[in-house]
Amino acid sequence: MKWALMVARGAASGTLFSHFVAHEMGEREYTYFMPSSWTQNYYHIVTGTMRRVSCISADIHERLYPFFGGIARELGVQLIAGNGMPDHAHLLVRFPSDMAPAVMAGNFKSRTSSWISENFPGMQEFSWQKGYGGFTVSHSNVPIVEAYIRNQQEHHREMSFAEEFEELLRKHEIAYDPKYLD
Repeated sequence: MKWALMVARGAASGTLFSHFVAHEMGEREYTYFMPSSWTQNYYHIVTGTMRRVSCISADIHERLYPFFGGIARELGVQLIAGNGMPDHAHLLVRFPSDMAPAVMAGNFKSRTSSWISENFPGMQEFSWQKGYGGFTVSHSNVPIVEAYIRNQQEHHREMSFAEEFEELLRKHEIAYDPKYLD
């Protein structure tokens, strides 16, 4: 007996997928749906201003996080929490399975850099640092990270951004060289 399997068409999960099974007695078509993807991708993004300059004023801060929210909606991302200090920003997001975290973080950083540069006098040179911190968050820890982000001002009464960022790297067991944290 001769058998052949030919894929007629297939696409992303949740879409129609057909294949034909051909053998010497004739050809048969089988059609079924591929299972959907079920994910909960939570990510804590931390980014500092270039050279950690404290330049995010209260006026910018007040408008920055709603702007992050607009970017998130356009990307199909849920912004759960956003807050920061004059020299850095924290975002807690839930993002779709087909989005790379680096692409998402890059969108947040580049679009807010342009927006701040274009809309706030004296901020034409604003930018975020080249890199960022990205930390996965389990569903059970979302409320803890959300509270942590919402309480940034209180938290930073006792700890600098540099100390906070190093603590996050250690907590998440991310290897780093301290000379690259400046």
